[in-house]
Amino acid sequence: MFYGLASGRVPTNGLQYEHILRDIQTLNDWAKEGKLDTTAISVHAYAYVADKYAILTHGASMGEREYGPIVVARDAVDAAKLHGATIAVPGLMTSAYLALRLCVGDFTPVVMPFDTIMEAVAQGRADYGLLIHEGQLTHASLGLSSIVNLGTWWYETTGLPLPLGVNTIRRDLPEEVKRDASRQLRASIEFGLANRADALQWAMQYARGLATSTADKFVGMYVNSRTVDMGEEGRSSIRLFLRCGVDAGMVPDVGEIDFVG
Repeated sequence: MFYGLASGRVPTNGLQYEHILRDIQTLNDWAKEGKLDTTAISVHAYAYVADKYAILTHGASMGEREYGPIVVARDAVDAAKLHGATIAVPGLMTSAYLALRLCVGDFTPVVMPFDTIMEAVAQGRADYGLLIHEGQLTHASLGLSSIVNLGTWWYETTGLPLPLGVNTIRRDLPEEVKRDASRQLRASIEFGLANRADALQWAMQYARGLATSTADKFVGMYVNSRTVDMGEEGRSSIRLFLRCGVDAGMVPDVGEIDFVG
């Protein structure tokens, strides 16, 4: 998504971008402090930072039907066993965590770095693990079974894509800066999709040893036309997801959600 800006191929009209890579839990925590001008966060986390940030209509990650975070275990078991279980999760403000709570009800979370959970389950250090990364594609190579796919569950429940991550921008920035940044970030996504092979090659430096073919498939799951513009379905899904969280007593009610196009 950011190849166009990082490569200097998208004009920035005087704005300067510093690219900061951190795991999503860190970005969620930073957003509570308003640390970054524009940042990716979990949709779940937006309920806690809505006073500081508005949601950009581009840059979102949405789970489409069969795509979404999954819970894995060493043995195939019924999803009903997850209720009341202890499950390794990548952060308590991740959208995957909220979705899992809405799906299975109460359970005991154990927070681990997102890229260690799959191995922890495989090695027996955790009975169940919630995966938000490319382990959605590679978990079987470690002998793990998928117990529940949250993208599939949400689609079957609502008919909508599962809202996972969004790009946000600080409310207190000048309106002109917000408009310019929004246009440039969207242009970078469009440039990456139009130059997919080059963009993927650039992104492979962050791929944690993934095969290019696997990385390409993972990118295709979450960077697509809905990333360019989430559309009304995307907006509706975010509203419903957070409303479900409110009704479950898990997140504060932020009222009307602000989207910046």
